[in-house]
Amino acid sequence: MLEYSMFERLPYRSQREALKKEGTLIARRQVNGYTILLYVIGHTFVEVWTGTEAEVVSTFKKTADALAVLEPYANEVDIRQLIDTLY
Repeated sequence: MLEYSMFERLPYRSQREALKKEGTLIARRQVNGYTILLYVIGHTFVEVWTGTEAEVVSTFKKTADALAVLEPYANEVDIRQLIDTLY
């Protein structure tokens, strides 16, 4: 399993490949023309923001409050899948 510290140091393309290979997509949402995908990889949340002109991968620190990260996705998250993924 890929550790958070290793993931965040990967080049962008490698991060996307790691998410496809080892990450679990748990939710998606739309904000201001962006599609935002929320993944879990190595017990860490990762968002991928995709718009017409850009795509950005952002990670959350291990100390980030899980409820705060999940709150914008409250209507989209499958809690059973998330629990199975994290534990």
